[in-house]
Amino acid sequence: MAKANKETTFLVSSEGSGYFYANRRNKKKTKGEHKLTLRKYDPVARKHVEFSEKKLSRLKKKYKKVEAPAAE
Repeated sequence: MAKANKETTFLVSSEGSGYFYANRRNKKKTKGEHKLTLRKYDPVARKHVEFSEKKLSRLKKKYKKVEAPAAE
């Protein structure tokens, strides 16, 4: 089996809304390059903001889902 050439990264909103876009990049072509930053629409903030590239593991820790208390 061949190893996948593409790596999934996530573009996270700079507004801190928790909204993100998934992005696939070619590993071979992007070695040593800077992180990707794009200006895209954030539907939670309802405006265009900067989205910067982050790894998924850091996102999971930062934007943990808060469990609602059980209703009795």
